[in-house]
Amino acid sequence: MAAPCSPESGPPAAAGAAGPRVYFQNPPGGGGGGGGGEAEEEEGPVRRQGRVTVKYDRKELRKRLHLEEWILEQLTVLYDCQEEEIPELEIDVDELLDMDSDASRSARVKELLVDCYKPTEVFVADLLDKIRGMQKLSTPQKK
Repeated sequence: MAAPCSPESGPPAAAGAAGPRVYFQNPPGGGGGGGGGEAEEEEGPVRRQGRVTVKYDRKELRKRLHLEEWILEQLTVLYDCQEEEIPELEIDVDELLDMDSDASRSARVKELLVDCYKPTEVFVADLLDKIRGMQKLSTPQKK
């Protein structure tokens, strides 16, 4: 996101010589209407800090995204088709993480892949290796 330029700093060199200034937020005290308030605009727009209401661990989110992309890639190979043509199935990683043992996780994934005609053992073993040590992504409690 580009930062607005303040009247003191002037427009950036690459922006051109004499063009209208663009403010991404209303100047302090400005009601959104045009005109007036030139003295207030000299301070520049005030930037308020927003609050993050729900926090997730970015590292875990990134790991989950990479895992989901890997699963899609593997399913396209297993079903020998494009991503859009993969049969409707949902491998719920949180559900797998809730299970007690790798045997029950393996059985659940194999149950989901029952209509796949290619061998799934390598995929299941790799998936279990990848989810080992991952955390469940649950919505944090509000404080």
